[in-house]
Amino acid sequence: MQLWRTFDEIVIPDGGSSVALGVFDGLHRGHRGLVDRAVDLGRDLGAAPVLVTFDPHPVEVVRPGTHPLVLTPLRRRAELAGQFGVEAVFALPFDEEMASWEPAAFVDNVLVDGLDCRAVVVGRNFTFGRRAVGTPETMRELCAERGIECEVVDLLEDGGETVSSSRVRKLLAGSDVAAAAEILGRPHRVSGPVVHGAGRGGRDLGYPTANLELPEYTAVPVDGVYAGWFTVLDDAPVDGSIVPGRRYPAAISVGTNPTFGDTTRSVEAFVLDESADLYGRVAAVDFVDHVRDMEKFSSVDELLVAMGRDVARTRDILGV
Repeated sequence: MQLWRTFDEIVIPDGGSSVALGVFDGLHRGHRGLVDRAVDLGRDLGAAPVLVTFDPHPVEVVRPGTHPLVLTPLRRRAELAGQFGVEAVFALPFDEEMASWEPAAFVDNVLVDGLDCRAVVVGRNFTFGRRAVGTPETMRELCAERGIECEVVDLLEDGGETVSSSRVRKLLAGSDVAAAAEILGRPHRVSGPVVHGAGRGGRDLGYPTANLELPEYTAVPVDGVYAGWFTVLDDAPVDGSIVPGRRYPAAISVGTNPTFGDTTRSVEAFVLDESADLYGRVAAVDFVDHVRDMEKFSSVDELLVAMGRDVARTRDILGV
């Protein structure tokens, strides 16, 4: 999988490209329909399937300070796109100059000159160009003038609601990570290096946890305890029983640990039945289901009883 961040990095084969175009934060089931169609068109036309996304998010450039919470970081987007059959991901370096392009300039600069595009697929709600004046119909017309095949994919609905990234964020904010996973087509994941936390998990409580340091804007579920999976993402051997790349069941705590009066919000994973030195390792947690809301307990003993129940509930949910 190739990840291009500038126009100079792009390498397109003689057959040109078949492009899935959009922000694609989440790469949820609705996005998958666009990507699959671009891959199919690429196969039919002999063109390389390419996913084009934006970095940073256009909203942050147009209205600074309004960056939406990120469901899927860029490298994770590229990893997933590769699993869907995409050969390369181009992260458009969106800035004020690009935001000022008229729709025709966007098509010429990105699709024609940049990607030698033979086919492009967009969603029904896609907008582009200065002040987002370009619509899917605008894209059709501009592509027809340039000999590019353009398809517009209708928005996917599930349970009478549109499948969207904003819907996933809303579900995460309400602790319904299981419903979010249904829309995404996989559990919601957050990832980052394992860092030192308060240190009381293993020392005082007997539940050592891996505390993840997350990138800015990461979409984290609302405070509570969750059942999920823990995976070390980097390849170096681990000092302990955990193998990189293998997922392990985990009880995941999100919040500020109110029983101890902490104020810093954290994501901590207690990996069941394993022991390892994970500091400095890059790891991910995948949220499968909600166990309970975050609570403030009157004593450490009361907290320990609750943590025991959390682990038992996590085993039941994950079937381990």
